[in-house]
Amino acid sequence: MKILLTGGAGYIGSHTIIELDKAGYQVAVVDNLYNSNPKALERVSKIIGKEIPFYKVDIRDEEGLTKAFEAEKPEAVIHFAGLKAVGESVAKPLEYYHNNMTGTFILLDVMRKHGCKNIIFSSSATVYGDPAQIPITEACPKGHCTNPYGQTKSMLEEVLMDVQKADSEWNVVLLRYFNPIGAHQSGTIGENPNGIPNNLMPYITQVAVGKREELGVFGNDYDTHDGTGVRDYIHVCDLAAGHVCALKAIQRNCGLGIYNLGTGHGYSVLDVVNAFEKANGVPVKYSIKPRRPGDIATCYCNPAKAKEELGWEAQYGIEDMCRDSWNWQKNNPNGYDE
Repeated sequence: MKILLTGGAGYIGSHTIIELDKAGYQVAVVDNLYNSNPKALERVSKIIGKEIPFYKVDIRDEEGLTKAFEAEKPEAVIHFAGLKAVGESVAKPLEYYHNNMTGTFILLDVMRKHGCKNIIFSSSATVYGDPAQIPITEACPKGHCTNPYGQTKSMLEEVLMDVQKADSEWNVVLLRYFNPIGAHQSGTIGENPNGIPNNLMPYITQVAVGKREELGVFGNDYDTHDGTGVRDYIHVCDLAAGHVCALKAIQRNCGLGIYNLGTGHGYSVLDVVNAFEKANGVPVKYSIKPRRPGDIATCYCNPAKAKEELGWEAQYGIEDMCRDSWNWQKNNPNGYDE
């Protein structure tokens, strides 16, 4: 089965290629390289021992997408491509809506024209807003998203559900990611943010490697065991494996499927800092800063539905995630820029 990955050169996409190859799927990648690096695909090629067909195409480029579909004839799409920085989305809402929404509309139209009606969509726990219940199940009502990035994820879920409802030939799987961290055990691919990291783990590793002076911990007065925000961190390789399980559901003609992908365990910011220091023997300097607007105290999931229906569950613990993150960073202090 041939799978096309949009945004496949990115952090999650590059790790997913390895899991798909391991499971016997053929893979091709479309990516405009706006927030990714072609070296990631070169390194993935070395890991799996084969070249990956690659098209430098923006998902808003209908002609470029059409050429990729005509050349590769994919049977399913895993749709990773999208702008994803929360803060930037607040500053540049139009760019986020245009890229994420318009790009997906064009992608779906090209898929339909080529008889490819199977899609796995990278959604996010952000669609739950300030969750009505903890742990979060898929039955938890979607909440108000506090930023345009989250809004695009929530609205695209609705679009995809409408597409599937209108045409039962479509199989749509919405994967609501919690907080992916970690890296491939080889230490050759990992999270490579442009500029100042938006996420906790790359900030920790950049402090540990000496690129940043200290970690800012935003708020220590939340209603949690140590006052810092609690999140559900998941190893990126576990997350990648979840896409393989989702493809098996598509091959069973699942119709519409919605799944949380997380460990079901909540770790605070300071829990992660302490786990990193314990796993790697490297100190991480931090200081407490004021809360950030829009942040919530606690967010972790109940992943039972994914286990029951997809046969998927996370295999790695928080120290594994910390060890693999550091293995990537210490071997690649400047990411893919050697």
